Amino acid sequence: MERGSDRLSVHRDEEMKHELQGLLRSGRSTRTEEWNDPEPTADDDPVVAGGPVTPGGTAVPLEAVRLELAKILGRTSFPAGPRELGGVLREKYAPDSLVEPVERLPRDARYASARELAEAVVEGERTGRGDM
Repeated sequence: MERGSDRLSVHRDEEMKHELQGLLRSGRSTRTEEWNDPEPTADDDPVVAGGPVTPGGTAVPLEAVRLELAKILGRTSFPAGPRELGGVLREKYAPDSLVEPVERLPRDARYASARELAEAVVEGERTGRGDM
């Protein structure tokens, strides 16, 4: 016989395990428990390790920019020019530090994939070119 100071009954303990089962298995927030979801970061929040990657400020690897662009844009946005891609980024509430370098790319350019776009963005940030 176990003696202790359990605050909950065995039945309530099992009920709580069942309620948390989805959250524990998925490793991310579940839609039914909105109160438990973390708040998204704001544009003016300080940079946090592991947060969204944006070109500018510091040297960012090409693959990190490509991953962030691909995550937001998906496959359906391509092929397109910088104006259309900038519009899609704004519609999906991408950070301004990611949208502005895309909008500064040459207007007549067309990009077939997130890789091409990321290469142009990183190169544009390195050379510091403006509108063309």
